[in-house]
This record gives sequence, structure tokens and C-alpha cells, in this order.
Amino acid sequence: MATTTKTKGAVKNRYNELKKMLEDRRRQLVNEVQGRMRDVRSATDKDRDVLDQGESSEVDIQEEIEFALLQMKSETLNKIDAALRRLEDGSYGNCFECGDEISEARLRALPFAVRCKDCEEARETAEQRERALARKSGSSALFFDMSS
Repeated sequence: MATTTKTKGAVKNRYNELKKMLEDRRRQLVNEVQGRMRDVRSATDKDRDVLDQGESSEVDIQEEIEFALLQMKSETLNKIDAALRRLEDGSYGNCFECGDEISEARLRALPFAVRCKDCEEARETAEQRERALARKSGSSALFFDMSS
């Protein structure tokens, strides 16, 4: 019975640590996104009439980069929100493929990871193999099976 209590305590402790880590990362990303949005708004408010064509083009490129960064951070926030939901339902921290526990080090590095290191590497290898086969067979692979 002591082992069960200790195990429950370890599970609860892991849950609390992972939840805090996810919430901290979420808070950090929200602050970054809000800061970037303020920066973009203030840059947009500047008078663009005084810019020549080259400067205007450079500003446009910078705005596109800022937008892409905002989009990436927003997608990361969505992944963290999904991870928080998985944490609440008890599936967070377990690999989608093999069901084993994802290492804490991996979760700290990538808090929304859904696969353990081994399964992720196997998936990436399989994807690389598929891309290589698609390149070998040429563009005809794009139209191979359109009947399904």
C-alpha cells in the first residue's frame, strides 16, 4: 500500500510540474505575441508616405516576417492549449505511438510533444523515406491514386 501511495504522489507531483511548465510557457508566449502585436501596430501607425520604394519594400518584408512569427507563436499556443487539455484528461506525457511515458527532458524542451524520442525519430525517418521515394518517382506520384 505504501508503494501505491508513493506512486500516486509521484504521479501527482509530475502532473503539477508539467502543468506549471505548460502554463509558464503559455504565459511567456502570450506576452510575446501581445508585445509583437503592439510593435506591429505602432510600426503600422508610422507615416509611410515619406518612404521611397526600396524602404517601403523593406518595411513590407519586415511586416511579413513579423506576421509569420506571430502565426508560428499562435500555432505553438494552440499546441500548448491542446497539451493542457491532454494533461487534464490524463493523456499528457504519454507517447501517441507506443504509449510509453515521454521523458521529462523532452517535455521541457518541447512541452507539446506527442511522441517519445524514439517514435518521433522513426516517424521522421519514415517521412524522409516517403519524400525520397516521391522525388524518385517524380511528379507522377502526385497523381498516382486519385480514385480514392
